[in-house]
Amino acid sequence: MSSTSELLNSIQASKNGLTLAELLTAHPGIARRTAQRLIAKLIDSRQVKAEGEGRARRYFRADTQSGSGVPATIVDRFPPFIPLSADSQDILAYIDQPLEARKPVGYQRDLLDAYRPNETWYLSEPLRRQLHRMGRTADAREPAGTYSRAILNRLLIDLSWASSHLEGNTYSRLDTRELIEHGKAARGKAAIETQMILNHKTAIELLVENIDGAELNRYTLMNLHSALAENLLPNPADEGRIRQHAVDISKSVYRPLSTPQQIDDALEVLLGKANQIADPFEQSFFMMVHLPYLQPFADINKRTSRLAANLPLFRANLCPLTFLDVPEQAYSRATLGVYEMTRVELLRDLYVWAYERSTQEYLAIKQDLAEPDPLRLAWRDFIKQTIREVIRHPELDSFSCIQRAVAERIPEGEQAAVQALIVEELRRLHEGVLARYGLRPSEYTTWKAAHRH
Repeated sequence: MSSTSELLNSIQASKNGLTLAELLTAHPGIARRTAQRLIAKLIDSRQVKAEGEGRARRYFRADTQSGSGVPATIVDRFPPFIPLSADSQDILAYIDQPLEARKPVGYQRDLLDAYRPNETWYLSEPLRRQLHRMGRTADAREPAGTYSRAILNRLLIDLSWASSHLEGNTYSRLDTRELIEHGKAARGKAAIETQMILNHKTAIELLVENIDGAELNRYTLMNLHSALAENLLPNPADEGRIRQHAVDISKSVYRPLSTPQQIDDALEVLLGKANQIADPFEQSFFMMVHLPYLQPFADINKRTSRLAANLPLFRANLCPLTFLDVPEQAYSRATLGVYEMTRVELLRDLYVWAYERSTQEYLAIKQDLAEPDPLRLAWRDFIKQTIREVIRHPELDSFSCIQRAVAERIPEGEQAAVQALIVEELRRLHEGVLARYGLRPSEYTTWKAAHRH
């Protein structure tokens, strides 16, 4: 049996698809580069399809073969429950053609250059009004980030799970909750999937906790990508830096820019325009369109754009865009419409539908949300700083350190309550929340070993 047949048989026999790592384990006699080349040929011949990105990409048996005339299964169709405009239907008709029927295209800088902040609108005025009505919260007049901090625990689970799910991650929502709240990785899941969820959590915390100073600038974007990419890229040097090499987009005839200087120049213009946009939804959607289209990073561009798209909403105390229930086949087609046609209508229709789903979920849970503890909110920076100092000095008595810090900084009438909050946070500390305190796992492990008694 040929190597191609061996790989194809394994993929066809798996209901849940297989990653490259799983295929290599099953076929140790096939070299990694050979397997990648053979799988690419199977995809081109439409015998296999791929979902997800990077090491989380899974390979599935294709439901149609090129030229067979057999219609795609229900799973492969754009979901009929998402309402589409006539323009979006046109985009879909083109994108659903076989690859060989679509014209290869490169990056069209005109799409970015033609955009005039607050003059050009991807989202019409009636659409923006509709989105504002849907996303309005009681915290609209409060300081930036008040609402996102109030719902942070729920947001971490929903956005981490839904965004990872769009990349082929097989964690369930319940698995994600266990990992984020209790640091328990799901059994039988690849380490890469656990890492992807935890990276989302860290990146969301990075945005929410730094909302006062976070803007759509290079610093925010690079650190957001770095958090999402940690331990997931073949070359760790690619974390949080401009792409240094050409990339291909799977299942697409689009070829992004390959010269780092060109990418860098376009990114500067992109961020400059994004920061001038006054409306938070237009700003959010602009990032959803232009960041994946430019592909400034070696990988993890769409994930970065989904979180960057939430920053304007966090700042305006609007409901977040969590991507709950967004089907991967809808999202990938909408993105291809931008890549191959420089048209945003299909992505726009999906954005509006997805945002409505998100707000319905959050409006339903608003009554159940515990009010944020005003004392914890008022002293959150002090609490985190104290936890960090305690962990970084394992040779000292933790309780004495807390007592001393509280006595020095906190008004007498609030000392007992703040001290109790810090002790409780220290008791609940685990590896899944260390980024919140700026701590490394090694620091936590050393402290825990010193205080086992």
